[in-house]
Amino acid sequence: MNVYYTIDKSSESEFKDRGSKFLAFAFPIHTQEEFKGIIKGLKEAHTKAVHVCFAYRLDADGKVYRSSDDGEPSGSAGKQILGQIDSKNLTNILVVVVRYFGGTLLGVPGLINAYKMVTSLVLQTTSITERQVLEVYDLEFDYTLINDIMMVVKRFGCVILKNETQLFCLMQIGIPKAHEASCIQKLSEMHTLNIRRLQQCSDSNL
Repeated sequence: MNVYYTIDKSSESEFKDRGSKFLAFAFPIHTQEEFKGIIKGLKEAHTKAVHVCFAYRLDADGKVYRSSDDGEPSGSAGKQILGQIDSKNLTNILVVVVRYFGGTLLGVPGLINAYKMVTSLVLQTTSITERQVLEVYDLEFDYTLINDIMMVVKRFGCVILKNETQLFCLMQIGIPKAHEASCIQKLSEMHTLNIRRLQQCSDSNL
């Protein structure tokens, strides 16, 4: 997997069914700490809501995820929100659905439809962006190599994350996964350059 898909901007949508109002909020996020802050803010802003349900996926591979029904029947809310996120193959995204009860019980089928519908609507209101998966490396080298290294960085579309330029330099770069092997091969030809692989990240984290 060399790329993944996410959103760049937050968005909102609304869906009503038999008096109940469902407000969906989509956010681009990169950490669980961001999620905690957002969910806390929404609960404080909607104190009269009966349920604040959510789902999110994180990381380029989408392996970090969580969903919550927040008191709705099991599987009727969070699972539906996450299902809509997955139907568009998105990650680094949080969708929160705030429900105001309208006095009429919707039943499990009605809830499933409502949470699925409002999540689908909010995902339609924001553009989806393709992002590069980056492999992060530390480079340690003598200053005399700076021009050669910058040529390789530019050639392979690398992202400079940190750059400490002195007589002996330290640079941290993100290499697009699609070009990782070729880029490392070129860098390895510079015999006085030390290369250390760190971790995978995404260019939206920068």
